[in-house]
Amino acid sequence: MVTYIIRRLIWAVVMLTIVSIITFAIFFLVPRLAGATSESLAARYVGRTASAEQVKIAADKLGFNDPLIVQYGRFAKGIVAGADYDYGPGVERCPAPCFGYSFLTRLPVWPDLLDRLPVTLSLAIGAAVIWVLAGVATGVLSALRRGSLFDRAAMGVALAGVSLPIFFTGIVSLVIFSYGHPFRITAPGGSFTPFEENPAMWAYNLILPWITLAFLYAAGYARLTRAGMLETMSEDYIRTARAKGLNERRVVVKHGLRGALTPILTIFGLDLGLLLGGAVLTESTYSLPGMGKYAIDAITNQDLPKVMGVTLVAAFFVVFANLIVDLLYAVVDPRVRLG
Repeated sequence: MVTYIIRRLIWAVVMLTIVSIITFAIFFLVPRLAGATSESLAARYVGRTASAEQVKIAADKLGFNDPLIVQYGRFAKGIVAGADYDYGPGVERCPAPCFGYSFLTRLPVWPDLLDRLPVTLSLAIGAAVIWVLAGVATGVLSALRRGSLFDRAAMGVALAGVSLPIFFTGIVSLVIFSYGHPFRITAPGGSFTPFEENPAMWAYNLILPWITLAFLYAAGYARLTRAGMLETMSEDYIRTARAKGLNERRVVVKHGLRGALTPILTIFGLDLGLLLGGAVLTESTYSLPGMGKYAIDAITNQDLPKVMGVTLVAAFFVVFANLIVDLLYAVVDPRVRLG
């Protein structure tokens, strides 16, 4: 088990390195291949109001005239040890981990992301708990009652959940439960209370975004769980367990559901990792000041370092979530440790 964990950790580090190279290539190599110059790259950092002379000086100070391998080394070093940005009028320090420095706001990106991370974490984890419990439970019951009215109704609702976009269900939910009559039982969005300040208000502000986001994902989990359970419950070892006299609950939970968990863990790691990088549509719909809305605002303002910082943090969460999934595989299915 220890050897398996070490291998997974090494691969996680390798993947993060590859992600940093790809991210650097997307933001610095691809534009050059498309015809961008050092000055046009520098213009994305110093804003639209800078003069041509200021942009030229910034391009030289920021090192955009250096070879790409040198630029990547400086980029990677900044993440680990911090960086100094000499943009002409002065030198700005970006402490480690430096995921970029915004010359529009004159602030490092990482503290901004830290301020918004609790919102995204609260939204993603709260919704994940709801969609896993609701989706898996619905999928199991549908598989055990295949062809029943419950099965048909549950899969019909799941199909609607997968098909309806989040901005549509979010706006409809706001109209009905926040602004409509006679309900008005949920917060109208746009506010976030930290959990440590007031847990009740924290949940009240997020309950509608949680349910809206969970409705989208629970639908897919219900369908996936149902398919996995139907396949697993027809296996020979399930019939053997029943023949040994085990009660039905133990057969379903310990043998049937455990065998169907592997694909669910896979998709859960991907979904949660992506959401931890910013639930863009949900945060925008409910005006939640998380990393997703931060990325949208950065794109609107053409603030490239912020976009790059969100990309790197989102990639880290995806890699980290997949690492946790790999470790959970070893618990659910010990045969994985041999691979």
